[in-house]
Amino acid sequence: MNVLVTGGMGYIGSHTCIQMIEAGMTPVILDNLYNSKSTVLDRIEKVSGVRPAFIEGDIRDKSLLVEAMKAHNIEAVIHFAGLKAVGESVQKPLEYYDNNVNGTLVLVDAMRDSGVKTLVFSSSATVYGDPASVPITEDFPTSATNPYGRSKLMVEECLTDFQKANPDWSITLLRYFNPVGSHPSGELGEDPQGIPNNLMPFVSQVAVGRREFLSVFGHDYPTKDGTGVRDYIHVMDLSDGHVAALKKVGTKQGLHVYNLGTGNGYSVLEMVKAFEAACGKEVPYQLVDRRPGDIAECWADPAKAMRELEWQATRSLNEMTADTWRWQSNNPQGYPES
Repeated sequence: MNVLVTGGMGYIGSHTCIQMIEAGMTPVILDNLYNSKSTVLDRIEKVSGVRPAFIEGDIRDKSLLVEAMKAHNIEAVIHFAGLKAVGESVQKPLEYYDNNVNGTLVLVDAMRDSGVKTLVFSSSATVYGDPASVPITEDFPTSATNPYGRSKLMVEECLTDFQKANPDWSITLLRYFNPVGSHPSGELGEDPQGIPNNLMPFVSQVAVGRREFLSVFGHDYPTKDGTGVRDYIHVMDLSDGHVAALKKVGTKQGLHVYNLGTGNGYSVLEMVKAFEAACGKEVPYQLVDRRPGDIAECWADPAKAMRELEWQATRSLNEMTADTWRWQSNNPQGYPES
């Protein structure tokens, strides 16, 4: 299966390309390199033995998308490309709606023109807003507490309406919880441009000496230690979820919605302690005020994905932290520049 992978040079996209290649699929990467580097392609090739076709471009460029789909005989699309920082989205809502919502509409329009009717969309647990209870199942009410989450929810609603009007399409919405970890080889990992917005890359950059200390946002939540609780899932498990989605429902008409998480919640301080055990050193941190748009706790009920996709997260918290440290210690400054 030839699959266009938008944002395939990014953190989750690059790991998914590895797992797709292992599963016998052919990823074709389209990425504008806004939050990634071209040298990721070298690492994918090093780990997998295959160098995917790479198109540098933007999902809002319809003519480029149509050209790419026809040139590479694309049969399905996995759509990762999107801006993803909660805090930044509060400061730059227009950019988030343009890239995430408008970009997806352009992509689907290009798919329609090219006769490609299978889409797997990278959504997020943020579409559940501030959930009334945990664990979260797919039929929970949806809402959003920040522009990033709202952009994901808008895309889900647009795709839901589109699939109803085009019942011969297969559209899968994968609601990620909190991806962490790295490829076990240490060759691929999370390398955010600028200051990390997510916990684990910030922790690992503190541990490797790139940053002085970690700021823990919020220490007065109604949780076990006052810090936010999240469902952290290894990026390799998350990547396997995309392969499973393509295999199980990629040719099945309809709208398919799945949580991809472990079903376990860990607090920020628990993650810090686990990382300290993995790297063998202390990670200095400071407790600071909550960030706008953050919630107290959030973890998944992944039973539906286990049942329908025959997928489940299998990698432990120890593997998440050990693999993250292997990546960061081997690549203290992240990926090299091209």
